[in-house]
Amino acid sequence: MPNSVLIDAGPLIALFDKDDRYHLPVKEFVRDGKFKFVTTTAVLTEVTHMLDFNVKVHVHFLEWVMNAGVILHTITQHDISRIVELTTKYSELPMDFADATLVVAAEKTAIRRIISIDSDFEIYRLPGKEQIENVFTA
Repeated sequence: MPNSVLIDAGPLIALFDKDDRYHLPVKEFVRDGKFKFVTTTAVLTEVTHMLDFNVKVHVHFLEWVMNAGVILHTITQHDISRIVELTTKYSELPMDFADATLVVAAEKTAIRRIISIDSDFEIYRLPGKEQIENVFTA
């Protein structure tokens, strides 16, 4: 997918939580329209958990996803062995499941850019020691 970028939970939470300190920078980044966002259901789970403070916000997020605000990359049972490898490799961080699914998505889709507010993606590496570039700076 040209101009696709992976998106982590933090920016998605910020986009829908007006009280989040990253709300305005993420909103501007998304409004710019340069990228098509790709994520996993594990990330959606994190986001919906964090948005459960307000049912309207929660539903608004899900409707945005439903209307292709973000494209879902499927993680399959076959991907779990790679997730175990990654979780073990980065156990000192530790790497959470959602981040591992994003790394797997990067490997499977060849998307090498992400929008994240975490520094963890500066540490994670793809095969060949390739880094996933964080294209978001707040």
